[in-house]
Amino acid sequence: MSWGLNHWRRNWILQHEEIPATIWKKVISLRCLKGLSPDELKRLHELVLLFLHAKVINGAHNLVITDEMRTTVAIQACILLLNLNLDYYDDWIEIIVYPEEFILDYKYADEIGVVHHAYNIASGEAWFAGPVILSWQQIATQSQTQYAHNVIIHECAHKLDMLHEGANGCPPLHANMSAHTWHDVFNQAYADFCRQIETRPDPIIDLYAAESPAEFFAVLSEGFFESPLIIQQHFTAVYEQLVLFYRQDPAKRWASF
Repeated sequence: MSWGLNHWRRNWILQHEEIPATIWKKVISLRCLKGLSPDELKRLHELVLLFLHAKVINGAHNLVITDEMRTTVAIQACILLLNLNLDYYDDWIEIIVYPEEFILDYKYADEIGVVHHAYNIASGEAWFAGPVILSWQQIATQSQTQYAHNVIIHECAHKLDMLHEGANGCPPLHANMSAHTWHDVFNQAYADFCRQIETRPDPIIDLYAAESPAEFFAVLSEGFFESPLIIQQHFTAVYEQLVLFYRQDPAKRWASF
């Protein structure tokens, strides 16, 4: 179903669908939602209802998806769009949740046409114009990890990135943003990070950010919502660009919380 809902249809969904109060009270304590105002929580609640109406969340390997699990996934997917248009998620419908990590087994051709076989264990995956795949084990334990990790935010950031010239670390920017500035800031920060991890045994963010500019954007998006004060301090210019893109300032929310 398209996010381009008319006013009547939107209101019908918001009036006829609900999230149990006990579940909502539990999920809004998530770290990535820290400091949200009552008005922001109200808007987020509406986004989650619309998201759950439009998306299908299926369990793999006999995993039973409960209402709490659905809401947990949806609220973390929707925090990225709190001040954006719901159309950003319009080209995909399904979320597949595995009980634990899953295996990616596929073939791909590189830039010169050589075919490679990839076999990796993963906790999340986002397919272009396809589903988002997640590990429930990773979702349930992400607050216990060393870094500001959030697999749902990570994969949804990839979805945003894919909307503009593929997954290259640059989502579709707003009219008041400079593509030149974005690329300069992210390219410099990415190059600096890749150099630093060669000598620094304990980097500020997950080493996986060095895999590619796309992963750097996704990992920094995780940190933007999960540990914004750290990202603001150590990746100041990147943080400023993320504030412009997501139209949110989590560090400001955290500082006043």
